[in-house]
Amino acid sequence: QVQLVESGGGLVQPGGSLRLSCAASGSVFSRNAMGWYRQAPGEHRELVAVVFNGGNTNYRDSVKGRFAITRDKAKNTVYLQMSSLKPEDTAVYYCNQWPPVWDYWGQGTQVTVSS
Repeated sequence: QVQLVESGGGLVQPGGSLRLSCAASGSVFSRNAMGWYRQAPGEHRELVAVVFNGGNTNYRDSVKGRFAITRDKAKNTVYLQMSSLKPEDTAVYYCNQWPPVWDYWGQGTQVTVSS
């Protein structure tokens, strides 16, 4: 059974930083590209960043240069380092493989950027 558990969210001031973690169980982590997604209130869930098996990464334009996605294969964990946070980054952040699998969505972790 696949389980993805996100952690590391919280309240941070604009310009601050957070590091999110996603612990993955099962074989999903080793076989697939992994992504971080987010959903703000009243908005659709969107892809934020993806890391491919070879290590290549891709980001949505609004977070380029501020966010960094990495994966630790030994720990079956994916990270999202977020810097220079803006109020518009406020959302619940989720991880999933890319493309996402509906059954793999976890509870997410809330990130709130506010002064």
